[in-house]
Amino acid sequence: MSDFPKFVEFREEGPREGFQIEKKIYPIEERVDLIDLLSDTGLKRIQVGSFVSPKYVPQMADTGTLFQRIKRVPGVNYTALWLNDKGFRKALTAHEVDIDPRLLFYPSDRFSRENNNASSMEMREKQREWVRLYKAEGLTVDAAYVMTAFGCNFEGEIPQERVLDDFRFILDLCADENIPVPILVVADTMGWGNPEAVKRMIGKLRNMAPEARIGMHIHDTRGLGIANVYAALSMGVDMFESSIAGLGGCPFAGHGHARAAGNVSTEDAVFLCQELGIETGIDLDKLIIAAQKAETIIGAPLMGRVMHTGGLDKYRKAK
Repeated sequence: MSDFPKFVEFREEGPREGFQIEKKIYPIEERVDLIDLLSDTGLKRIQVGSFVSPKYVPQMADTGTLFQRIKRVPGVNYTALWLNDKGFRKALTAHEVDIDPRLLFYPSDRFSRENNNASSMEMREKQREWVRLYKAEGLTVDAAYVMTAFGCNFEGEIPQERVLDDFRFILDLCADENIPVPILVVADTMGWGNPEAVKRMIGKLRNMAPEARIGMHIHDTRGLGIANVYAALSMGVDMFESSIAGLGGCPFAGHGHARAAGNVSTEDAVFLCQELGIETGIDLDKLIIAAQKAETIIGAPLMGRVMHTGGLDKYRKAK
């Protein structure tokens, strides 16, 4: 039996995850325009960029400047990603970054080394340091991510128990450090998930942490993204990270085709929620305009569907 939430929060990742995988570095003016369009859609959290090594991710080298140039809308949080202490310090000192402290866990050791230059176990222990670092700045952990939760392009299928073991570690860490349990995010980083696997994972996680809020970071790499959103919705998940027009993908995930690595499309997922009667607080028509802008910037067809067809309201009203 489905247990759809009444309201779903979407956290937009397109401006960061969407452009980091592209080989070309797109003009900052165009990315500012995209963020400003997204700010007007009703989204409450937009990930502007990342504070990571410009040597390995040159596309994000101007993130600090982006934060200086965007037009802020009251009530919208403008966040950034970091992968180490140095990146966190940069975010703290950059112009008006809304800090959303996060923890990162890797059941795939190979991906941990590719993305963070550290083993899975080393990253686990670093999260203890991160919690204390956040505490020292008066910050509370917002979300804890377990990545490659269903499979990894380097290591193959990831056993569910290995993923759940990371979530157990998170719960124990919160207890040890006397902090609230953050949002527990199941991240299908490389698009290995399917609807039944999603339901099994969420069910196990709910049994483990019945009071915790659960979120999902879903990639549409193999076309199952929106089906996986539906499966998660049916299990009561009420927070999703997504990307406008289906942009995105990790540049260190070993994808065969970068453009197909994208996150689930924000506008497609919002449309699904609207059709199911689930509130999102987001204006779909404005979201479509932003998606079309993203496609114009990239200069090639993007993976979103609703951005090319529109929603159904205009047809319903015509009758």
